[in-house]
Amino acid sequence: MIAKKTASSCIKSAFIGLSAGAALCSLAAAQSAPENREGIPATYTGPANSVAAIVNDTVISTFDVQQRMKLMLLSAGGRIAPQMLPQLQQQVVRDLVQDQLKIQEAKKYDLVISDDEIADEIRQMAGQSGKTPDELLALLKKDGISGQTLKNEVASNLVWPRLVQGRYGKRARVSDDEIESTLERMRSDATQEQTLISEICIPVPSPDQTQAYYDGSLQLLEQMRKGVPFAVIAQQFSACTTAAAGGDMGWVRAGELPEDLDAAVRDLPPGSVTNPISTDGAFMILAVRDKRAAVKQGEKAWSLAYAATPLSTGRAAARTKLEKLATAEACAGGKTLRQDLGPDVDVAVVENATLSMIDERFRPAVENLGRNELSEIVEADDTLSVLYACEVDEGLGILSRAAIEDRLYSRQLERIAQQYLRDVERKSTVDIRLKSQPEAEQNRQPSANGG
Repeated sequence: MIAKKTASSCIKSAFIGLSAGAALCSLAAAQSAPENREGIPATYTGPANSVAAIVNDTVISTFDVQQRMKLMLLSAGGRIAPQMLPQLQQQVVRDLVQDQLKIQEAKKYDLVISDDEIADEIRQMAGQSGKTPDELLALLKKDGISGQTLKNEVASNLVWPRLVQGRYGKRARVSDDEIESTLERMRSDATQEQTLISEICIPVPSPDQTQAYYDGSLQLLEQMRKGVPFAVIAQQFSACTTAAAGGDMGWVRAGELPEDLDAAVRDLPPGSVTNPISTDGAFMILAVRDKRAAVKQGEKAWSLAYAATPLSTGRAAARTKLEKLATAEACAGGKTLRQDLGPDVDVAVVENATLSMIDERFRPAVENLGRNELSEIVEADDTLSVLYACEVDEGLGILSRAAIEDRLYSRQLERIAQQYLRDVERKSTVDIRLKSQPEAEQNRQPSANGG
């Protein structure tokens, strides 16, 4: 009777348009295998043939896999080609294994995501699609997806960056030389066109799996050639933080990407996709969605720290006080100065000021001011003032040093996170029992010697 019900459900899936039907039915079929409880934790009391994977002492069930696959298919709008389902199933199992590894590692450090934090994240997700949290959960329920499935995924997505930041945030350091090198590369390429890019990141867990993950990346390219949108594949398979946005990196200026990636997209026309590029323990696939001419150089702008004291202070005393602005770290906003300039000295920060915006009495002091340079003292309105250049935008639309530092820091931390996860998995016991459909069929074939 159970077998009949399973067969009936599989037949019905062909008519109700559930593109995961074949894969989900293969999961149901897996549950008809003979019982074998070897290696299954005693805490798990469910059927042995419902075990998809075991991570240390935690079981991931075939129901968990079904639920995550349904969630991924729903978020993709059903635009997953049937031939991709076995690969999607493998990816789901890997994702669930990694989710467990992340959560278990976080628990070692007493790091747990609260229900309120999960609710806040779901509220934001719902808001992005114009829904309330209740409406989003009702939509999931309508498609047979438990709200807990979404909550589990959200918890994993929140806990891991927090753990990595807490343990290794100070290890990721961006030097002034790295920032300057990036700035120089961006300046030299400033007159070149800009490219609208999307990305897919496929981390390689260990060097001995490089070929397998390269082959998997080629399969993703093959699905794109058959019409599956790049954004859909990025949402389901990419490990980049841009995955939720379909891999969208936005407009990227020549020189902003690491050199190997920059070279790969520079001469590609719009509509092109790169082959898998091996970089930093992962394969990257980049899509060139559009290109546009470089912006013409605009008006130069400065971000300035400004300090002033009454003329009555006296020029000698004023100079002693005002020259401290160069080492007072006033560019952070002037609220927490590294050293006190005195009770009669006012400090302020002005962002992105062009010469035309600056009082003409101060323009001569500013117009030749380079980054980290202090102006001469300017007398105006019974005050003595100096200006310190925090940032200088040469009118090329180049990112600020702070923005470049943030981007380089994020890349470093992402590489650390990938290595950390590989180390955690190496020290763990992971037993993946659910085979993809092609593997299962191959395992059922007679052996060459007639076995």
